[in-house]
Parts: sequence; C-alpha cells; structure tokens
Amino acid sequence: MSFLRHPLFLLGINLSAIAGSTYLLRAHHIYNLEEHEARMDELEGTLRGHIGLIEESLDRLEGKGTEADRAKKMNQYYGKRGRDEKTN
Repeated sequence: MSFLRHPLFLLGINLSAIAGSTYLLRAHHIYNLEEHEARMDELEGTLRGHIGLIEESLDRLEGKGTEADRAKKMNQYYGKRGRDEKTN
C-alpha cells in the first residue's frame, strides 16, 4: 500500500478532482446562463406587450391615429422582440 502515499499518485488524484469539479461547475453555470436568457426573453416580450397596450390606450385617449396605425405599432413592438441582439 505504499503506492497510495506516492506524491505523483496524490498529485494525480488532486488534479483529477479539480478537473472534474471544474467541468461540472462549468456545465452547471452554462445551464443557468441559458435559463436566465430564456427568462429575460420572456420578460422582454411581456414588457413590450405592456408598453404597446399603454401607448395604444394613450393614443385612444388623445384621439390620435387610426386603427391601422395602432395595428402597425403593435406589430412593430411584437415583431422586434428577440431581433435586436448584439453582434459580437
């Protein structure tokens, strides 16, 4: 059992434990980032919809625009969702 006390064996065990835990933490971090991005996309769509509804109500109260203008604005808000991504 003297091989269990050999420095190279202990170093190998330590390095493999560090590498394994790093790999698992990285995989978990990537998963969390993807989940966060999905939640933010959903939130963005919700906010765009609410902004559209508020502006539509404001236009109706002020008597501005026609029904076609309102439909155009709604399509603009909902169609823009997810398409204004940053380019790296």
